[in-house]
Amino acid sequence: MKLNKILLAGAMLFAGASAMAQETITEYSYVPNWYIQGQFGGQETLGESSFGHLFSPNAQIAAGYNFNPYIGARLAVNAWRSRGAQSFFGQKEIDGNLVTVGTQRWKWNYVAPTVDAVVNLTNVIGGYDPYRLVDVDLIAGVGANIAWNNKGAQAADAAFKKVGAEGLGLLWDGTKARFVGQFGLDLNFNVSEHVALGIELMANVLPDGYNSKKAGNADWYFNGLAGIKYTFGPKYNKTTRTVEVPVQQPQIIERIIEKVVEQAPVTNVIEEVKPEMLRRDIFFRINTATITKDEMYKVNEVAQFLKDHPNAKVVITGYADKGTGTLAINLRLSKQRAEIVANTLKKNYAIAADRIIVKSMGEAEEQPYADPVDNRVAICVCE
Repeated sequence: MKLNKILLAGAMLFAGASAMAQETITEYSYVPNWYIQGQFGGQETLGESSFGHLFSPNAQIAAGYNFNPYIGARLAVNAWRSRGAQSFFGQKEIDGNLVTVGTQRWKWNYVAPTVDAVVNLTNVIGGYDPYRLVDVDLIAGVGANIAWNNKGAQAADAAFKKVGAEGLGLLWDGTKARFVGQFGLDLNFNVSEHVALGIELMANVLPDGYNSKKAGNADWYFNGLAGIKYTFGPKYNKTTRTVEVPVQQPQIIERIIEKVVEQAPVTNVIEEVKPEMLRRDIFFRINTATITKDEMYKVNEVAQFLKDHPNAKVVITGYADKGTGTLAINLRLSKQRAEIVANTLKKNYAIAADRIIVKSMGEAEEQPYADPVDNRVAICVCE
């Protein structure tokens, strides 16, 4: 019996450039902004007294400008009251009376305008996120402390001298201006795009004699303030754009086999080719976990692959350059880089969470690239 040759064996490929899909991408760009700030709290002045005995009310107003997500500047005016204290336990008989002097305390008023540099530590370490709830700022500045109404110190000085003590040593009266330097932290809770509630802790240093006492070292006072900050205008621009991405369709091979002698019916065999593995490496800038515009198309390709292949999953592994930063920072960065890709797939492309596996390698000894710069990466493998 003679067997005919196969009459037809071919392949039809439906994919690539012949089919396109549209995806919507949302991007955020920072907008420089002005803000005003009002705060109220207390001050503790260093001196010869227990903590709390030299506590005074304190207030501050400020206006500032954020040049970018990381650096800003502000003009602040801090004012109200400071206190001083000194002890002398001695006695002296004056006009037949025994006079005793113990601890003397006094207060005076001041106003201190300063110019401050503000660094957003949260954005520097974790990258810019317009929806972040909490921001931590590092603040450092210089200015002038203008003090007056020092009558209490003058009375204390006279009381010490009356019993033979030396007095305060650097007593001043009238109005006195001195250099002041300050540094501290500002913790802000963002309740909306424009409004934040904050807590500020500042240390202030001045030349010796601010408290009228001669000590041979700098004088200090510490401010703890709580208040509200209002930002004018938008803090970021939100843009949405539609991009076209190729749709991969399965390759279908149809085979028709005819057996002439036995008069067998024609059999159609349809086989779906198993999809190949897809890998995309999404690179990040140093010390950030924000996907740049130039890398976003790779996320699109990963999402499209997962949509075209409903049974496929993606493993996202974050890395950090072990030659830059500390171990703690790199562990956090690698995790954040993997998570931002995973969150983008879930939020922007509706990819189910059970199809996404997130891993982070920190500054693992086995890094994927020889060039350290390239190890600031999240590697996505779909299969």
